[in-house]
Amino acid sequence: MPTFGGLTAKQIETRLKEGRGAGHKQDYKPFLTVRDVSSSGRSHRAFGTKTQRIHHLLSNLELAVFLSLDWSDNTTDIREQFPLSVDDTAALAEEAGIRHAAYKGVYQVMTSDFLVDTLAKDRPQFALQAKYAQDLEDKRTVEKLELERRYWHSKGIPWFIVTEHDVSPAACKNVEWFSPILNDTVNTDDLHHFHSLYVRCFQTHAEDRLVTLAAKIDADENLEPGEALYWLRNLLGRRYFLFDISIPYQSVRAGDIVPNDAVPMTEVLDAAS
Repeated sequence: MPTFGGLTAKQIETRLKEGRGAGHKQDYKPFLTVRDVSSSGRSHRAFGTKTQRIHHLLSNLELAVFLSLDWSDNTTDIREQFPLSVDDTAALAEEAGIRHAAYKGVYQVMTSDFLVDTLAKDRPQFALQAKYAQDLEDKRTVEKLELERRYWHSKGIPWFIVTEHDVSPAACKNVEWFSPILNDTVNTDDLHHFHSLYVRCFQTHAEDRLVTLAAKIDADENLEPGEALYWLRNLLGRRYFLFDISIPYQSVRAGDIVPNDAVPMTEVLDAAS
């Protein structure tokens, strides 16, 4: 669980004046960054395709949740380490008889791991807290979560706890495989060429696994080893082909891949330019 020594009233005021917790998409600034905390897991800085900015994730679980959110077609914005109003949480704590987190007498700003905007009409926004299942056995952690739950309930915004049991490891690994190259500047002619090439190969080599098929294309087309796989990662990551994201990409066969008819080739070229 991420921890830090606590903030003085002046430090909290400075962060809020800096715009921490304000803005949307590319302009959003998280209240906490990877530099601010020490973590029992690994901290990560990950690029978000929805927001076109670097996100600050404070554990492996937060990274897994973020990758799932960023991959979803329904997600429009992700704000991590989102600060809750101290005035509101302090009032809720007093009402519930729960001790509010404090440092040298200063009430600390509570944060939700994610505030997510979506296209869903029935749930346009929701908040998430990512916690390992073992952390939920700690009484003090549960008290803090109850304050967070009450906070979002008072705002009329759904709030959920996500544990490692709610995230597909295979889906996260797949997205991790795509993500590092999605910010690359790609040649539109090459993208078009490999899109057409893979459409044909998927039809004629339906039983081949993706990695095997990519190696075969490298050999047949006299390419550098790994070049065809690079372009496949681009095409899959940009959603121009679809497959069951919960299956590890190493096990996916060509016959499991289908073209995404919702994305015309003209959009492929526009997205790559």
